[in-house]
Amino acid sequence: QVQVVESGGGLVQAGGSLRLSCAASGSISSAAVLGWFRQTPGKDREKVARFTGASHVDYGDFVKGRFTISRDNAKNSIYLQMNNLTSDDTAAYYCTVRLKWSAPGSWGQGTQVTVSS
Repeated sequence: QVQVVESGGGLVQAGGSLRLSCAASGSISSAAVLGWFRQTPGKDREKVARFTGASHVDYGDFVKGRFTISRDNAKNSIYLQMNNLTSDDTAAYYCTVRLKWSAPGSWGQGTQVTVSS
């Protein structure tokens, strides 16, 4: 497993943008899954965006083209560009790296995103 650390959260006005970063302690180039999830109190963690394999990407239905996940294998990093944020996007955002399908994923401590309306 690798350790992952998220950064880039904060307070932003509705309609604004944020870019989240996730730094992994080891190579992610051949990871089975790289992704971003989010969670609000009392709710289950939900998928925001993820890579499965080298290039397949899927997003949560609520994204509607506003967010983009990207990766930099050379830097062992994953990013989430979030545009046109709304108050519904307020949540703790978590990065996950799953190196193999046969192994559990690693999760970071999360970074809080708060969108003021």
